[in-house]
Amino acid sequence: MLAPEFRANPHPNFAELRRNTPVVQVEPAGFWAISRYDDVAFVIKNPQLFSSEGFKAAWQPAWVGYNPLANSMLAQDGTNHTRLRKLVSRAFNASATTRLEAPIRKTAHLLADELAQKGEADFVSMFAMPLPAFVIGELLGLDGSLHHRFKAWSDDFVGVTPEPMGPEHAQRTLASIADLTRYLTEVIEARRRSPTDDLVSDLMSEEVEGQHLTDREIVDFLVLLLIAGLETTVHLLSNSLLFLAERPDELARLRADLTLVPRFIEEMLRYDPPVQSVPRIAMSDVTISGVKIPKGDVVLAIIASANRDERHYTEPDRFDLHREQPGLSFGYGVHYCIGAQLARMEARCGLEALLSRFSGFKRTSTSLTWSQAITVRGPHALPLRFIPA
Repeated sequence: MLAPEFRANPHPNFAELRRNTPVVQVEPAGFWAISRYDDVAFVIKNPQLFSSEGFKAAWQPAWVGYNPLANSMLAQDGTNHTRLRKLVSRAFNASATTRLEAPIRKTAHLLADELAQKGEADFVSMFAMPLPAFVIGELLGLDGSLHHRFKAWSDDFVGVTPEPMGPEHAQRTLASIADLTRYLTEVIEARRRSPTDDLVSDLMSEEVEGQHLTDREIVDFLVLLLIAGLETTVHLLSNSLLFLAERPDELARLRADLTLVPRFIEEMLRYDPPVQSVPRIAMSDVTISGVKIPKGDVVLAIIASANRDERHYTEPDRFDLHREQPGLSFGYGVHYCIGAQLARMEARCGLEALLSRFSGFKRTSTSLTWSQAITVRGPHALPLRFIPA
């Protein structure tokens, strides 16, 4: 599933899995790939049967050591997950998110102006990455000069594989984990000396049922926020621009009616989602689609395949702005993505700025390389020509 040709276009492979082997062990690591909608939904809706500690198996193999992302609330269930979620959810309520819209919109237009000045540029590094990096920096009060490092850190964290892909990959991954952990620890120490009006200070002071977050829990959560906030929005924006560059008819429809942008985002989340799969651990022997999965094995619920299951969607490979059945891209229930509303708003502000500034997007390279993470998918770079409106 990490082969370059698979990553370039996984959907025909997912369709074959759904048809012939909807539950099957795959490389790397022998995880159980679950590809049909009903089965994927069953996995993510039943945390008592499928534990989120599957993220530890995916992101904290023996060669890595401690990985804050694999120990965040994303990888926890039960009372501890509930406690952590209560402590951090206040930072993502509707009013907190709404306050960010004006600065996000302003930043999106400034970035669009820079693209217009260049004429041709890599969309990922010039727009898709700086926009959510700005948002995360605003939330956490992080050093703006480090925004360019956020994506490199993020790529290395989610790019953990069961075995390192070589000495350079192992060295880079371990260095990124150490660097980001050290930097966030320094941020916490600075806020302890001098609290400010940001999420880090809020997390240090928040209390639920007499409990505060430990420094390690704060680091774990900040790593989760930084990486999840980048990976989802960067890939959602990049996948959207790649689609619009190849589908001028859809681009024209959006430019003619910007009120369709939220619908476009929902269908893009289904059609080509940034989140490809989520790992879970089977807490007991369980049978799915006639296949027995032993207790303790890792299950890979393939969101991107479920979102195109012909058993659940009419013409699933057709992009339909007026489709009423959403995908599973932001999860379900207690593990529904806490930042989903913010990610949607960032994508909406970004796309509205681009659509009002440009009449078209043209690819300037026929070849793309894709992220090597099991859990997310998007192009490393997206060279485009930007045609002014």
